[in-house]
Formats: sequence, C-alpha cells, structure tokens
Amino acid sequence: MPCAGSRGGRTAPCVLNAANEVAVATFLDGRLPFLAIAEVVERTLNATDTAAARDLDELVAMDADARKTAAALTRELVH
Repeated sequence: MPCAGSRGGRTAPCVLNAANEVAVATFLDGRLPFLAIAEVVERTLNATDTAAARDLDELVAMDADARKTAAALTRELVH
C-alpha cells in the first residue's frame, strides 16, 4: 500500500497519510477491524483527486478532504 501512494505522485502521499491516520485511530479505538485499514486507505486514494498542489494551502485542504473521506468510509466499515 505505501507503494501505491508513492507511485500515484502529486498529492497521493498526503492523501495516503491522512487516510491512514484516520483509519488507524479508528482501529485503535476498537471500532475498525485491522484489515479494514488498507481498504479505507485504498478507497480514499481512489475517491480523491491527487492533482499537484500549487501551494501549502492547497495541500492542507487536500489533507482535510482526505480525512473527511476516510472518516466517512470508516463509518461504513465500523463494527
């Protein structure tokens, strides 16, 4: 999975990191199965436009959007 973020280029590593942090936090809360972490990250990467950021503000916005997407996906998968 980390390779997917590096191959995606542009802002994919930012999206991967944000989604991973959300998924891992949900797992550590005991609400998300461990194997669902990868699914959340993959689905977040697939659902997010990872175009190049022009500046730090765009990168911060991309991070926030990826976290929102990942949070929504974890809500679908929580047990």
